[in-house]
Amino acid sequence: MNLGIFILFGIGILGGIISALFIRKLRVPQILGYIICGFVIGASCLNIVKPSDIHALEPFNMFALGIIGFLVGGELSFKTFRKYGKQFAAILLGEGLTAFFLVSAATTAILYFVTHSMTISLAAGVIIGAISSATDPATTMSVLWEYRTAGVLTTTLIAIVALDDALAMLLYALATGLSQILTGGEEVHILTELFSVGKELLAALLLGTSGGFLVSFVLHKSKLYDQNIASSIATLLLCVGVGIYFDLDVVLVAMAMGLTIANTVPKRCHELFKYIKELSIPIYVFFFVLIGARIQLNQMPLWLWGIIISYVILRTVGKMTGAYYGAKISKASDNVRKYTGLGLAAQGGVTIGLSIMAGYKLQGIMVADGLSVGNMVIFTIATTTFLIQIVGPSLVKLAVIFAKETHKNVTEQDIIEKYKAGDKIVKDVSVISPETTLKELFNVLSQSKRTFIPLTDKSNKLVGIISLNDLKDVLIDQTTWEWVLAGDLMNLDFETVENNEPLSDVLDKMNQIQAENIAVIDKDGNFVGIIDRKNVINNIRKEMILSKSE
Repeated sequence: MNLGIFILFGIGILGGIISALFIRKLRVPQILGYIICGFVIGASCLNIVKPSDIHALEPFNMFALGIIGFLVGGELSFKTFRKYGKQFAAILLGEGLTAFFLVSAATTAILYFVTHSMTISLAAGVIIGAISSATDPATTMSVLWEYRTAGVLTTTLIAIVALDDALAMLLYALATGLSQILTGGEEVHILTELFSVGKELLAALLLGTSGGFLVSFVLHKSKLYDQNIASSIATLLLCVGVGIYFDLDVVLVAMAMGLTIANTVPKRCHELFKYIKELSIPIYVFFFVLIGARIQLNQMPLWLWGIIISYVILRTVGKMTGAYYGAKISKASDNVRKYTGLGLAAQGGVTIGLSIMAGYKLQGIMVADGLSVGNMVIFTIATTTFLIQIVGPSLVKLAVIFAKETHKNVTEQDIIEKYKAGDKIVKDVSVISPETTLKELFNVLSQSKRTFIPLTDKSNKLVGIISLNDLKDVLIDQTTWEWVLAGDLMNLDFETVENNEPLSDVLDKMNQIQAENIAVIDKDGNFVGIIDRKNVINNIRKEMILSKSE
């Protein structure tokens, strides 16, 4: 029985999050939990998510890739490319080409022992090698966001995963052209294939850039936040849809759109990217659940595991070695040389897409009984994606930990979440008793920086508050100041917070009641101080600046 789409989404997202909660206890990135959940509910285990369901959800995958590409583009700036462009190019070519050649050679060698045909072996080898050059931006970015990273390594990783798609597609064009020539398919000229891919890449960039300029125009002209968000998402959907219709790289389309917005209206797009990033959380979860659900381990012959294992090892070695020497040649910093390769281990959406395209083109060429080259490529890439995703996120995490770039890209809200009200109270506050005369009260107010005075009884319990607003009726008649007591005018309807309440909740409450100061009490009702909103925000901002400079 096929379950409804909403049930699948519910099972996938909820199951992925629960799985991630357990995975995080092992101190590994939560993305691994999503993939394991997908594997469990997929065809290899419980068969809740069937291959037909995955096929039906292909439009969702495209939208998820669009969101990922859009957010990756939003992290890039032309200023960064001008500063580090040569380093990025050297590292990109180093890690991509080294992985391509190592995986191609190993796959060709293993297949030759199975098929005894060098043409078929080489044709399949270069296809798989080309696909291995791609790095998954979704996984890499997910880990970088989870651990709040910032620094030169983080910048390099973002740039490389953004550019990897283009390199992988160019290598794939060369590989498919060569494979069809070797296997005696229709006559194909490699230059023609490259020209075709070049047109696709250019069209993807133009489409995304056009969408980006449209959103930038709306952001520049409109001050309505809701309309800006809605028009941006609508434009992204439109660009992704047009990209799918014309068989363009969806990630590249969306990345160009995000890049254009981030560089044309940098001051106006911050909230937009923040909102879409928050919106993307359940989309990310289900996207990686579906990656895990694709795996079908029971359909692969034993010799294919040799290709799979060599692919995982040599691709990782190729990425690390190529990135190291690319960074060394371009005179990049030590952190970039040592750890960029670790951060490029992840594999995902683009490789799956390229393997499916290769599967269609090479479906008629048999590599063994009942197994075509096309199916072999799909099985290999799907399984290696699963295996690499087990270690890939952890390697990205290790890279940024070794480079000491974790928890640098913190926001004010991240810092606020660490504290309770008692951690940020102002204790040096003037306090009076209800028996204090108005004359004494005005003397206290004249020396206080606050706009209100707390009143406590003999046991230090807060019994009331007097603000300037409460005193407006007695300001003129000074003859009453000697005998009117503070207790006669104190406000009994006042807001307080307990010192063990989360600071974020306290600040939200202050925003709701439009208060700059609020009294803080302990669990017994004793007055312990006040929260001064401006003082708290200033301290939080100083802490955020210091955290980024460490």
